[in-house]
Amino acid sequence: MNPEALAAQIPALATRRAQVAAALQSSPPVLILAGLDGEAAQAQTVALQNTDFLVYTIDSTTGQPLRTEIMAVRPSLPSDQPANTTCTPDHCYRVELYNYALNTTTVALVDTAVGQVVSVAHLDNAQPEIPPALADLAVQIARHAPEVIAALGGIEADAVMPNVKTALNGSQCERSQHLCVAPTFLLGDQALWAIVDLTDERLVGIRWTDLGVSGTPSAVTERVLQNEIVYETYCKQSQTLAQGDWTMDFILTGSDGLKLTDVSYQGRPVLNSATLVDWHVSYSRQDGFGYNDAIGCPIFSAATVLAFEGPKVEEIVENGTAVGFALVQDFRSPDWPVPCNYRYEQRYEFYADGRFRVLAVNHGRGCGDDGTYRPVLRLDVVGSGEGTADTFATWDGQNWQPWTAEGWQQINNTTPATPDGAQFQLTGADGRGFAIQPLRSERGDPAHLYLTRTSPDHDEGKTDLPSLGSCCNADYRQGPEQFMSPPEPTAGQDLVLWFVPELQNDATPGQEYCWADTVIEDGVPVARSWPCYAGLFFTPVP
Repeated sequence: MNPEALAAQIPALATRRAQVAAALQSSPPVLILAGLDGEAAQAQTVALQNTDFLVYTIDSTTGQPLRTEIMAVRPSLPSDQPANTTCTPDHCYRVELYNYALNTTTVALVDTAVGQVVSVAHLDNAQPEIPPALADLAVQIARHAPEVIAALGGIEADAVMPNVKTALNGSQCERSQHLCVAPTFLLGDQALWAIVDLTDERLVGIRWTDLGVSGTPSAVTERVLQNEIVYETYCKQSQTLAQGDWTMDFILTGSDGLKLTDVSYQGRPVLNSATLVDWHVSYSRQDGFGYNDAIGCPIFSAATVLAFEGPKVEEIVENGTAVGFALVQDFRSPDWPVPCNYRYEQRYEFYADGRFRVLAVNHGRGCGDDGTYRPVLRLDVVGSGEGTADTFATWDGQNWQPWTAEGWQQINNTTPATPDGAQFQLTGADGRGFAIQPLRSERGDPAHLYLTRTSPDHDEGKTDLPSLGSCCNADYRQGPEQFMSPPEPTAGQDLVLWFVPELQNDATPGQEYCWADTVIEDGVPVARSWPCYAGLFFTPVP
């Protein structure tokens, strides 16, 4: 359908195009977020007066305006705030600007108590969550597309996941990094994906996925989420945990899951921070389409899969003896395990002997039985505890080979490992540090590990990141690689590890993996999951 005919059928689309045209003629040339009031409206106004915030709204060569839009204005969470930034509590707002031309997100923190921008971060190849009005427009574009109308065959079906970003390899979504979402229609045991390009405001393709045979869904009688309690207790303020020889702080972020900071063992720093930035979920290895799932706070956040209750501490018992503890956070879609609902888990395990491991867990069920899940883990690990002069090395089968610059490496069944299973090592000048064992899926799927150095000029994950990279790339292009272009020397630097494993789901009866369903037990329907996990295991080097 041509653009004019589509706009004639969708009044909201015609209105939006007029608003975009007017915004490009305005000063500044930004489409603002409508419907704001109070301090949120003030924060948007203040941000739009800041030169740094607006730097990419004009092409630097031609002076022409670039298409930009305010996507979100919300109260800032502690995880949004860079170190050494002062923002008045309860009067600090996060303003997100998306640049369609550059596929860049700009984030400003605004102190409404004083009417000033206190920080600005420009994030390349990053896309924010979209506002409800834009998600609704995507559904309308999908419903009016002839391909969708024909595929639905007159069946009335509700659209799920309309605001979750997607990609379709080979389309503008992937080639030109357009902003795309995928309203998904459930029809029996199949899901129809309507992939909508919000940059070009059109349908770019439809795809089908098999949902697998589903048991009768259990009634959702109570969501023990307690959004307000979780938000007030774990999102607005950091908590401290002291257990045995371990101490740490933790907080729920807007979209990067449960963040750990200042982790120490016997008084020695171990982890500066650890987060789970994204879940890349791809369906169909041939076509390459799927979702970018964010996990985080249930209120005032960009998360699509929300924190379920708060973090819990569990005892780790081996052979009847307590050997450590785990800090665990569950994230669930409201109707999990109904198809096209997701459940993820972060699990941080700490052992009495100084070992620790960081795990990403997928409980299914998702929107198809051929899904590939790629969690993006970020860890700022302390090698020696004596400053930031760390050395990262790979085991080559005989010796440790130090890395001299930022880079990445694929890990598979042929990657050399020490007799103890270690494949990497991070040490300080005194030789102390950690041997690192990548924990890939139980089925041997590959993984990618990235090494970057922190930058004083760029955020690179120090605060909450929008969606990073594409959901559906099958190679090393998962997002962290953009922080090493060009690769910088790593000697004597504060180093960051990124780990992106692959987890392939399986709905085959008797072989379920990364999967969930509703089953009958004792005569009643109950949710059951067959989880899969991956991560990194750290063992102290003497």
